[in-house]
Amino acid sequence: MKIRLFVLLLLASTKLFFGQTVPKEYTDKVKAAESFYQAKDFKNSANKYSEAFKSNGWKASLNDRYNAACSWAMASGPDSAFSQLDRIAAKFSNYNHITKDTDLSSLHNDKRWKPLIEKIKQNQEKAEANLNKPLVAKLGNIYNEDQKYRRQIDSIEKKYGGSSKEMDKHWRLINKKDSLNLIEVKAILDKYGWLGPDVVGGQGSVTLFLVIQHADQATQEKYLPMMRDAVKNGKAQSGSLALLEDRVALRQGKRQIYGSQIGRDPETQLYYVSPLEDPENVDKRRADVGLPPLAEYVKNWQMKWDAEQYKKDLPKLEAKIKQK
Repeated sequence: MKIRLFVLLLLASTKLFFGQTVPKEYTDKVKAAESFYQAKDFKNSANKYSEAFKSNGWKASLNDRYNAACSWAMASGPDSAFSQLDRIAAKFSNYNHITKDTDLSSLHNDKRWKPLIEKIKQNQEKAEANLNKPLVAKLGNIYNEDQKYRRQIDSIEKKYGGSSKEMDKHWRLINKKDSLNLIEVKAILDKYGWLGPDVVGGQGSVTLFLVIQHADQATQEKYLPMMRDAVKNGKAQSGSLALLEDRVALRQGKRQIYGSQIGRDPETQLYYVSPLEDPENVDKRRADVGLPPLAEYVKNWQMKWDAEQYKKDLPKLEAKIKQK
């Protein structure tokens, strides 16, 4: 089930799967299935996925079906696991992932496994046939440089503290890598425009966003219109654009729209949602671009979302930010 993070980046919008926002009952049951999975209660996880699919007329996203197959495989339910995998085999092309996913190891000796992965391998070869392979490779290297040092932040902070010289040194390293990555990405964007998954693959397209998201304000403002056009043309994800829109708005002294940007009080070390416009309706705006409710999102920082309380606290928060 390690595919979850990858798909979160590449297929953020539920509109990709259904052409409309999925029912709340579906998303609630999928979240419950994920919770059972994390608790290693694989049977209940698998059953919750089934309940979710039933609630939506047996329609489900590719990602959710894949994760359901993982839960069934871990719960010793090979028939149900293959049933889910068979439903996505025509569109699934991540051969490298599925063959290495240990959740599915129990299926490898089943006679149904080999023809399944052969089909997926063919899908991958077909999908990659028209890719610009030199650019895919270049963006793959840039992605690794962008992410590997950021993955080390938590461990360094836990070991030395957020205000330590070690953390300061690490951020200087990240900033240096970001500046080098930006040179290469700007050259790509200026030459080709915003390239979609059909040219540079899913990860390659996401890499363009990540590097711009980590760039300076002037660069973000320059390429924001290009990304807006890319979303309209199906070359970039609306959820990713929302994050860039929020970051640019805050840098311009405005309030963010989608609540994607999280700040941290240097005195209390507590996290907060950076100044947000119209907090009562933020979940509607987030749903429109395929983002989960803000209450779910802020749990990543151990926060609880209360729109009414946030409205009351906002003037004080904005005043404190201006004093910095």
